Amino acid sequence: MQYDTTQATRQAQRNDQSHPVSADLIAVVIAVTNGEPRVLTIEQAQALPSGPFELDHRSLQSGLRAWVERQTGHLLGYIEQLYTFADRDRTGDARVQISISYLGLTREVQAERFPTHGWRGWYEYFPWEDHRVGAPPILVDILMPRLLAWADDAEDLGVRRDRRQRVAYAFGLDDRGWNEELALQRYELLYEAALVPEATRGRDNGIPPAIPGRPMTADHRRILATGIARLRTKIKYRPVVFELMPPAFTLLQLQRTVEALAGRLVHKQNFRRLIEQQDLVEETGETMSDTGGRPAKRFRFRQTVLAERTVAGTKLPLSRA
Repeated sequence: MQYDTTQATRQAQRNDQSHPVSADLIAVVIAVTNGEPRVLTIEQAQALPSGPFELDHRSLQSGLRAWVERQTGHLLGYIEQLYTFADRDRTGDARVQISISYLGLTREVQAERFPTHGWRGWYEYFPWEDHRVGAPPILVDILMPRLLAWADDAEDLGVRRDRRQRVAYAFGLDDRGWNEELALQRYELLYEAALVPEATRGRDNGIPPAIPGRPMTADHRRILATGIARLRTKIKYRPVVFELMPPAFTLLQLQRTVEALAGRLVHKQNFRRLIEQQDLVEETGETMSDTGGRPAKRFRFRQTVLAERTVAGTKLPLSRA
């Protein structure tokens, strides 16, 4: 369930003994390093940076920045509000958990004085989401048989039909095609089918979760899936990817970053044509020689793009091969 942030904050402050409520600020901080999307984690990679909203915080954003810096030593740059979730039954206890989440884009820096935090590849948590070399074996061999069995297990014909339609839509069955933006819907289906550890936490039914993928505490993997879905959608209409790039880069590095986020390959020639048509970048006059071929030109984002941040995005000319 999604709430307005102001309403959620007021609700959290009206805490009482019969219906305890808590509000946490949670950061989904993303970087792309060596062509792999990475997420900043704490607690031995089991949680996202987070902490309760406190009265001495000037604002939700200032509170979030304070928690991230305190827990990881990382100073946040670009952030935007993601979603606010409120659930009674997804935290493992009787509380109503309000999670006010933010999406941050940055470049990876490791703070040595924080041994319990670090950067992890986001496909460790969602191995079925990486389609850059085709559909991952986990999708065909493990995930789909279990999900379809769950759908067919419903006694009511209408429920069975609805489950199958939702699985087909989210996972691209029946010639629908894979939609990389549906990362959250896919995780929610796996949760509903009790195929991820978070769904059975505190309820030992003797059946181990069927789907590989690193679990997270409380509802953090659901929030990470929300961030992935938001970013995959956003890179198609706004050039937010520049927040993840070094000051100078090759077009191949830019393409690999977009592909890492989307979990899909893009058509090289079409991608470069779109970048040129939209006038997003300009040459630096430098080249990079360690590309395995001819020296590659280095580019930077144009200052007008950095200032406006509202021009068209990459449009992801996806490869279908």
